[in-house]
Amino acid sequence: MAQSSARFRSLDIIRGAVMVLMALDHVRVFSAVPANGQTPALFLTRWITNFCAPAFVFLAGTGAALLGNRTGNQALTRYLLRRGALLVFFEMTISRLSWTFNLDFYNYTEANVLWAIGWSMILLAVLIHLPRIVIGTVTLLVIAGHDVTDYFQEPLQKLVESSPAHHFLQILYFGGDFRWVDTGPRLVVLYSIIPWVGVIAAGYLFGRVMTLDTERRRSLCLRIGLGAVALFLFLRAFNIYGNPWHWTSDKGLVRAILTFIGTSKYPASLQFLLMTLGPVIALIPLLERVTGWLSQRLVTFGRVPLFYYLLHIALIHMLTVLIALVRSPAAVSWLFENHPLRVPPAPPGYRYSLPLLYAVTLLAVTILYFPCRWYADLKARRPDSWLRFI
Repeated sequence: MAQSSARFRSLDIIRGAVMVLMALDHVRVFSAVPANGQTPALFLTRWITNFCAPAFVFLAGTGAALLGNRTGNQALTRYLLRRGALLVFFEMTISRLSWTFNLDFYNYTEANVLWAIGWSMILLAVLIHLPRIVIGTVTLLVIAGHDVTDYFQEPLQKLVESSPAHHFLQILYFGGDFRWVDTGPRLVVLYSIIPWVGVIAAGYLFGRVMTLDTERRRSLCLRIGLGAVALFLFLRAFNIYGNPWHWTSDKGLVRAILTFIGTSKYPASLQFLLMTLGPVIALIPLLERVTGWLSQRLVTFGRVPLFYYLLHIALIHMLTVLIALVRSPAAVSWLFENHPLRVPPAPPGYRYSLPLLYAVTLLAVTILYFPCRWYADLKARRPDSWLRFI
């Protein structure tokens, strides 16, 4: 395998693994398994999926940098603006319909991960025209600096509530749900924009690392990745900055470890990003040497991540509806509520066991492989067509 293909193949493997974990998390939503599970198995089922959004957004920035190396900044700017707008549109339409299977747009429209990536791409289209030192400074301030708001939560909350631009502030950072006007549709913001702009910009800067010679690239990936993990452990253990954590012996060692790695995702804190992006970056040089059946399947998913994303929610939703028709017919109507953010408790007895959750995930991923393989082959044959946007 050529060095260049191995280098970029490693990124596809990571993207593919992220897609599989994303399916696991979204099956969990429709199976009524709680995100804050009290047992270690439930907790870790949710926790492992925390790697999805940071890796997805970070590698979107890296992919943009690698594309810009081939096309130049002007062409990259056009691409980022178009694809960013397309992602926001997909979030408001295809993704929203796939999650809910209903047309209640007036009471529920979500701002989820595609929304965050789309707006981040649009803002990155501006950032790429600045000197790299400026991009790096902005990135550092956003990723490391926004946790300062944790120390001023009460006054900031009052400021947001009293500001005439409070809805705009919710979109940028604070999240929540609102109507622009009293009679307008309701927008529910899960992924606020500011933290993820920092992540996509960091990925863009990391793109230069991926162009270095093999030994230099691998060395830097390990240093950056393991350094991020070490910084996470240091900040977390000593409560120096962000996400305070306290040892409580009465909960036992296992519970203490789980709370130690349970960082804040909404909005994405510094510790959350160090904990998730650090291992991802450190794995890149190791994955360059990986071959075999499983890695090839992951590469297939990783080459068509948006196509996979647009298919997987609807497929998982359909599978869970079919299972409910057989297993718990009274719960079928619950599956047409406003998932994933504004949904009532599931009917008694509906919740999946973990083995069933994992079995449905495996079934969904297996089914998805075949259309993804077809689409990946189609994109490879037509690299300069509109297909590159999906």
